[in-house]
Amino acid sequence: MGADINLTKLYFVRHAHSFYTPDELGRPLSDRGFADVAIVNELLKTEKIDIVLSSPYMRAVQTVEGVASQLGKEVVIIEEFKERLLTANPVKDFNQEVVKVWEDFNFFLDGGESNRVAQKRGVEATYNVLNKYTDKNIVIGTHGNIMALIMNHFDSQYDFSFWKNLDMPDVYKLTFDGRGLRGVNRLWNRL
Repeated sequence: MGADINLTKLYFVRHAHSFYTPDELGRPLSDRGFADVAIVNELLKTEKIDIVLSSPYMRAVQTVEGVASQLGKEVVIIEEFKERLLTANPVKDFNQEVVKVWEDFNFFLDGGESNRVAQKRGVEATYNVLNKYTDKNIVIGTHGNIMALIMNHFDSQYDFSFWKNLDMPDVYKLTFDGRGLRGVNRLWNRL
């Protein structure tokens, strides 16, 4: 019982499937996404969650709002957990551009964020959460790229290949002792 004293658990939840629209903020989940949300809710029901945070993007909020509802609480919006902005303009080959930003953490496209800038934003938000909610179990509704960048800060094995292989949704539990990452467990397992 004493082993979990002073440990903070962050449950990073990559949003469920959504249909692409240019409206990043208001893009909702698809029917498949909503079906997967029911599984996420069940998965997290046994984790003794204390609070639910989320990116402001609708698809992220919709993915975790059932967990908040089970707790009788509202989802708390944290702007900094929004997805990294790759570019202000459409690109011909999204995957090729993502490869570029992962190969050079300082590279950025017109109007977009470099990996370094996006990672700094996400890590600062993570440290703020760790400071504010010490010893709590916190769900964070977020996005694949920013989640991978945050995790990469703590352990370099979470890289481009890790991001590429994430499911939609996906759930990773990061256990912290203070600001130090003690362990990572993937909870999502699509059967």
